[in-house]
Amino acid sequence: MIDELLRSLAPQVLGVLARRCGDFDAAEDAVQEALLSAHLHWPPVPDNPRGWLLQTATRKLIDQIRGEQARRRREVLAARLDSAGTAVPHDDSLTVLAMCCHPALTPASQIALTLRAAAGLTTAEIAAAFLVPEPTMAQRISRAKQRIKASGVPFRQPADLRPVRHVLYLLFNEGYAVSSGPALHRVDLTAEAIRLCRLLVGADSPAPESAGLLALMLLTDARRPARLSPDGDLVPLDEQDRTLWDRAMIAEGTALLDATFARGAVGEYQLQAAIAALHARAAGTAETEWMHIVALYGLLERMTGNPVVTLNKAVALAMAEGPRAALKTLDGLDDRLAAGHRLDAVRAHLLEQAGETEEAARLYAAAAGRTTSLPERRYLTTRAARLR
Repeated sequence: MIDELLRSLAPQVLGVLARRCGDFDAAEDAVQEALLSAHLHWPPVPDNPRGWLLQTATRKLIDQIRGEQARRRREVLAARLDSAGTAVPHDDSLTVLAMCCHPALTPASQIALTLRAAAGLTTAEIAAAFLVPEPTMAQRISRAKQRIKASGVPFRQPADLRPVRHVLYLLFNEGYAVSSGPALHRVDLTAEAIRLCRLLVGADSPAPESAGLLALMLLTDARRPARLSPDGDLVPLDEQDRTLWDRAMIAEGTALLDATFARGAVGEYQLQAAIAALHARAAGTAETEWMHIVALYGLLERMTGNPVVTLNKAVALAMAEGPRAALKTLDGLDDRLAAGHRLDAVRAHLLEQAGETEEAARLYAAAAGRTTSLPERRYLTTRAARLR
């Protein structure tokens, strides 16, 4: 309960401090120290937890200023901060989130800084999530903050929130299908992505794509309880027990999606959410509207040019027209997807459907050797072994 409260308050307090002092890096460090103090002194939770956190962070920031800057400048700024009090005129959380998603940063740095500054996770927690040493993650976060400081971007909410949506999408995907290590999913990351996306929707209500992204997250995460067998093995979509899907999340996601389509132009997250909704509404694989899904993937393919979309379209096309038609759509993807394992995995799946079991087994094994996700590796290795 306290952790959840602190995570919701952290970006609000950071926004106030960063706006007052103009130094995102120093403000973020002060907020992190205030969060640690809250963990030490709460419970009981104070009557005004946001005011307590802001006052503590302000004192931490004043201490930093007095210790690091020239006397005249530090006293002027410290006096300005000291006289500002703990009143919070408005919520700057979205501005903090946008700063974390600064286009000068790499996607990995954007996600790390978002988890640190907007979600309130410690550096150790973020390092554990991405399976890197804590000093490595600390350096990544420090470099990200220095890049923001060097860019000279003013602390205000940007007009273009597409980078924020992209980072939240990446954060959710990393939680839903962990790219490396023993876990198939990280519930804490998907939950945090959904929480931050709700914040984005609340502040960006005119943009249907933000609501479309939230709908996509909800509709996708609703399937998570069925993705693992009792033995901890990955269960593909066509074999999942759909009674385990979270119907409350599906209802919320479909309602959000339906509302976005009445508000104008359709974007890529809305299209992905529409595909997820078709899966959610179907009683099973046989009842799924595969041709409708193929058509939506075609629109998404033309909109984004993303080769992963083509892979997904091929799987849907195999269900609609058979594996041979689907295999033809993969021609020309080898150079664009040479670094990953997914092209081999999809080809193997389609070849297995077409009865070419020997080549399918070879490609399953090749894909297993290239993935860094242990659950995926077990699944692909098992598929290869069954065909030999």
